[in-house]
Amino acid sequence: MAGKLTKLLADLKESEAIEYVNNALEKGTDAGELMTEASEGMGIVGQRFSSGEYFIPDLVYSGEILKGIVELLEPKLKGDKQKEAKKLGKVIIATVAGDIHDIGKDLVVFMLDVNGFEVFDLGIDVPVQTIVDKIKETGASIIGLSGFLTLAFDAMKETVDALKAAGLRDNVKVMIGGGQIDDQVKNYTGADAFGRDAMDAVKLAKKWTGGN
Repeated sequence: MAGKLTKLLADLKESEAIEYVNNALEKGTDAGELMTEASEGMGIVGQRFSSGEYFIPDLVYSGEILKGIVELLEPKLKGDKQKEAKKLGKVIIATVAGDIHDIGKDLVVFMLDVNGFEVFDLGIDVPVQTIVDKIKETGASIIGLSGFLTLAFDAMKETVDALKAAGLRDNVKVMIGGGQIDDQVKNYTGADAFGRDAMDAVKLAKKWTGGN
């Protein structure tokens, strides 16, 4: 059953969500649990957008609420992870060419960072060649491709194809994520796996780097 924060975020109740997080932290609630609830709330927002219940302004608003929640949780989450001085691995994250949504991407970047990964966030609407060049520059072994729109699927496939053409595919694991992503899309793009939320991304990255 979804937690209270999940429902507040999914229902776009900004002031109530922020108040709830503040109170929960004062009571000693684990920040990681609250982050998971927030992630689940964003997942519901994505579902409501896909079904036509929510629209672009609602997506943007949910992102603003999430940023406020993350600001409250970040000090605690990073404090909890201070002992993990050694980075588990390098991960490149990008919203693919043609897509400008960054809500899900930003959450993935944050969660990977607090879980001990060195993250290179390339931003939104990122050209294929930029991603290929960044892999060569950093030697990252994991790439996360984000896309909320269906047109992003072709850009994801083009990115994976470009990795093959550059001789990099065998050395890199590719995960994809976004509102419409499923197994069929994963197979179409040639990615190794897909994640439904930021916690899935962390689990995949840890599995691939032996960090679990």
